[in-house]
Amino acid sequence: KPLGVHGPVVFYENLEDALLDILGPKRSSFFIPVSLTYSLIFMVGLAGNLLTCAVIAKHRKMQTPTNFYLFSLAVSDLLVLIFGMPLETYELWQNYPFPFGEGGCYFKIFLFETVCFASVLNVTALSVERYIAVVHPLKTRYAMTNKHACRVITSVWTISLVCAIPNTSLHGIFYLYLPEKVAESATCILLKPLWIYRLVIQITTVLFYFVPMAVISVLYLVICRRLGREKKLPEAKIHLESNRRRQVTKMLTVVVIVFAICWAPFHLDRLLWSSITQWTDTMHTVYQYVHILSGALFYLSSAVNPIIYSLLSSRFREHFHELMCRKTKGGSSPPFSKPQKSSSHYA
Repeated sequence: KPLGVHGPVVFYENLEDALLDILGPKRSSFFIPVSLTYSLIFMVGLAGNLLTCAVIAKHRKMQTPTNFYLFSLAVSDLLVLIFGMPLETYELWQNYPFPFGEGGCYFKIFLFETVCFASVLNVTALSVERYIAVVHPLKTRYAMTNKHACRVITSVWTISLVCAIPNTSLHGIFYLYLPEKVAESATCILLKPLWIYRLVIQITTVLFYFVPMAVISVLYLVICRRLGREKKLPEAKIHLESNRRRQVTKMLTVVVIVFAICWAPFHLDRLLWSSITQWTDTMHTVYQYVHILSGALFYLSSAVNPIIYSLLSSRFREHFHELMCRKTKGGSSPPFSKPQKSSSHYA
């Protein structure tokens, strides 16, 4: 029986043709290459972040304020990889109907918003901690303690959970009516007016990306200047703590730079989608590629940090190796097992 829609009357031979014309193809043309890329990122990210959490939890000397922030960041990355990536991969395979109902739709949006905010706040808090450790080292003994780090991390997650509510509340399950409700058309999508979504996205992008990145850039500029002056001191005045500080700061600088690069397309994606009201075929094609790129880099940011730790932190590298091999060759002690002078605030 022909189906009609409101406005100019359009007739379809069957329901599948109607859904294809209105909602587009069920399966993304990028499904196979994106799924393969996501699978690789998932395996590397899951193993790396679990190793990071295990190393910090197992070794008391690794339980420092800096590493607590890295632990929190790893938890955020694991949530994205375990829950977010499978949901998005499924939607690439079958864009509709959305099978998890209203609750699943809210969970999906709430999860992505929460980890988005928690990740950037963790990186910001980590940068502030590094700034104090390098520029005001005398304050680290009493100001930057493990208890203080735990309180900050609790605040970070609380703020993230609360700030995730507005965007989540704008979404829900959408159904087509042709003229009756079509269950097969269920999609998890924006339901509220676009201008509200645009406002929410613009505010959150400024508060949770541009402002933090500006603050972090200034902090690391000051840190680099301080470390540059220390490097010019006579060799006799350069101690182990200064070298450790330099190594950890270098590692965290790379983490921040990679974070900024990987998350930029994600925010560009959101701004584009919320800002464009009249879509052309060219704009839609460009947006599709931006969306695929932003997704790949978004998930890559959740997998790359343990690799950075392994490459740039001798302690993480040693403990990763120890945990994977369970024991060192010949039963010898790891290089960092013997007592040495070092600040409790270094990774």
